Amino acid sequence: MNTSNDYKEQQKPAWCPGCGNFAILSTLKKALLDMNMEPHQFAIVSGIGQGAKLPHYLPCNFFNGLHGRSLPVATGLKLVNHDLAVVVVAGDGDCYGEGGNHLVHAMRRNVNLTLFVHNNEVYALTKGQASPTTMTGKLTKTQPFGNPSEPLNPLALAIALDCSFVARAFSGASGLPFLQEIMKEAINHKGFALVDILQNCVTYNKKGTFHWYKEHVYRLEEDYDPGNRVEAFRRSLEWGEKIPTGIFYRNDRQTCEQRLPPIQETPLVNQAVFSLEAGQEVNNFY
Repeated sequence: MNTSNDYKEQQKPAWCPGCGNFAILSTLKKALLDMNMEPHQFAIVSGIGQGAKLPHYLPCNFFNGLHGRSLPVATGLKLVNHDLAVVVVAGDGDCYGEGGNHLVHAMRRNVNLTLFVHNNEVYALTKGQASPTTMTGKLTKTQPFGNPSEPLNPLALAIALDCSFVARAFSGASGLPFLQEIMKEAINHKGFALVDILQNCVTYNKKGTFHWYKEHVYRLEEDYDPGNRVEAFRRSLEWGEKIPTGIFYRNDRQTCEQRLPPIQETPLVNQAVFSLEAGQEVNNFY
């Protein structure tokens, strides 16, 4: 059985003291321990950003790629090796901005991936300009007259696209046990799972603090039905004085891998390799 030593940090995190990323990292470690998942059994893919540094601090398979391009890489990993748990870690700018097109199509295809988005409503790595989730009117270094755009609602977008698992959590201390449970459910879910994680940015977002979120977030009711898509969409639009957290929507539609005949039974990692020159099987991956 694995222990916390299996997930010991390989290097010192380069995050600002008090950043919500620390809580997300520690909670993911606890979730993986609860699931008794060994480091070699999963891979983390990330792009560019503060949240995207997370896999640097876990001893696991990981790929750190281009800004907004983590989902294509993760899709390739999952289609090649179905047994590998693939987790994508991204920020709101990285995923909802540069990577927005990839997000839409990954949800549409229902690739069996887990996506954790660190949502602090700013581009924290590149000095605090507005991200797709920044509130209208917010002053930033690149929007001195206030952000003129309406914020993206990632949960409403996901539910509209029939994403098979849609959740929101909060990375403050009071929300971490709940976040841990949602992380486990998202990783275990068969299909594309989006978890939007509300967090603070101590440097560039002076409104979205842990204290502010603690006063505004609440959990969906125990009798809430995540199978009701219409109600899920309605609740996803709720934002302001009250911000719901929990699993908004879930379904069990076929995954991308199940719809591709060449890899339905045998993923590429276990298929034979043929020599075009010799016209015969020469090896397999294992």
